Amino acid sequence: MDIRTTVGLNVLKFRRERNLSQEELSLRSGLTRAYLSGLEAGRRNPTVVSLNKIAEALDVDLESIVRSSKH
Repeated sequence: MDIRTTVGLNVLKFRRERNLSQEELSLRSGLTRAYLSGLEAGRRNPTVVSLNKIAEALDVDLESIVRSSKH
């Protein structure tokens, strides 16, 4: 699976587990809702800085966002 797809699915999973909308995650992370939508769909190639903002907003380790579900 492409890393962008993996990241997108992980962000979506953690966001839903926390019952957050994309708008709420946007406010917490400082990233736009459109950016988060593209990321969750696997269309974005996020920077480490963006991933860290998302991880902090979701209160998860950065590693859990990039980790493949195969492991």
